[in-house]
Amino acid sequence: MALVTEEVRAKAEIYYGAETCEEKANGLLKEMEMPNGLLPLDNLEECGYDKESGLFWLIRKERIEIFFEGSDRLVSYEVLVTGYIEKGKIKKVSGIKSKEFGFWVPVREVYVHDPEITFKGPAGVSRTLPISAVERTS
Repeated sequence: MALVTEEVRAKAEIYYGAETCEEKANGLLKEMEMPNGLLPLDNLEECGYDKESGLFWLIRKERIEIFFEGSDRLVSYEVLVTGYIEKGKIKKVSGIKSKEFGFWVPVREVYVHDPEITFKGPAGVSRTLPISAVERTS
């Protein structure tokens, strides 16, 4: 939790418990115009957001993998996912990887440019998909 220092925690909004975290994180994603389903928000233990810097974090008990049928991609979410969020963008992401050609590639940035979303990894590697590829209806 290197980014989530005690100094950051002191000025951030922090929530605990699966139901509360899911509600608050969904609200943040909606406010920042990010698609529903981009991040798995069920079973979170803690979530936090520092409005001043844009830093957010999600903490769950264990790493999970989700297969997004719309993109035909397996995505791994670590116990701690962090990033800096602003309208239509998440930068300096940590804790998310996508399986590409049999290799796990870290996701470092996410940009929404309706009707598409772009995921950027290290060394300029990127993939653009329709937003519908990551959206969930429930």
